[in-house]
Amino acid sequence: MKKYWIKKGLMILVFGIIAILVFGLVVMSLWNAILPVVLGVKAITFWQALGILLLSKILFGGFGGGRHKGGWQNKGKWMEMKDKFAGMTPEEREKFKAEWKNKCGHRWAMRPTPTDTATDMASE
Repeated sequence: MKKYWIKKGLMILVFGIIAILVFGLVVMSLWNAILPVVLGVKAITFWQALGILLLSKILFGGFGGGRHKGGWQNKGKWMEMKDKFAGMTPEEREKFKAEWKNKCGHRWAMRPTPTDTATDMASE
């Protein structure tokens, strides 16, 4: 059992190093192929490409993978909100909607459909 974990750890390490090398080469190649021609910047080295990858990791929070643990990105939070909304009385729902309209402006308001506006104009 111990050999399995050692082997698995080594494989993860090897594939991780290969992935870093490949990503570095891709960034370097794309940078050197596109940006000097388009923006007139200098070509970069492999180590500078790895630095750009690290900087993007720090600034933008990763290269995907893994589960997002953000507040509203979590399905459990949406389900809680849905259950809470379903348990409200019609008056509470209207109050909730009015509060959101007040906080977020008319972005969240129901927009009239083209047939509604045509009907309103015809009645005038």
